Amino acid sequence: MVDILTREVGFKFLKFGVVGFSGVFVDFGFTYICKEWLKIQKYISNAIGFTIAASSNYYLNRIWTFNSHNPEIAVEYGRFLFISAIGLLISTLVVYLMVSKARMNFYVAKLLAIVVVTIWNFFINLNYTFLAT
Repeated sequence: MVDILTREVGFKFLKFGVVGFSGVFVDFGFTYICKEWLKIQKYISNAIGFTIAASSNYYLNRIWTFNSHNPEIAVEYGRFLFISAIGLLISTLVVYLMVSKARMNFYVAKLLAIVVVTIWNFFINLNYTFLAT
C-alpha cells in the first residue's frame, strides 16, 4: 500500500484530476457525435463516450500521472477499465441515494458523486492498477 500523505501522491492526485477533467470533454464529445451526428441510440452513445474517455484517461494516466512501464499493458488496461466501471456504479448509487433518499438536487448529488468516485478511482488505481510503477 502506498503512503497517501506524501507530496508525490498529492502531485499525482492533481495530475489524475487534470486527466479526469480532460476525460469529461472526450466523453461528452464522443457521446454527442455518436448520438447527434451518427444517430446512435442515446444509451449506446453514452457507453461509447464513457469507454473512449476511460481509454483516453488510461493512456494519459499511464504515461503522465503514474509513469507506468509495466509491460503487461492489456492487464493494466483491463484493471483500469474494471475500476472505472465500478466507479460508474458507485456514482450512480451515490446520485440515486442523494436524490431519492436525501432529496438533494440532482446536480449537487452528481457533484458529490464525482468527488467520491475521483477519490475511489485514484486510490484504487494507485494501489492496484499502477502499483508496480
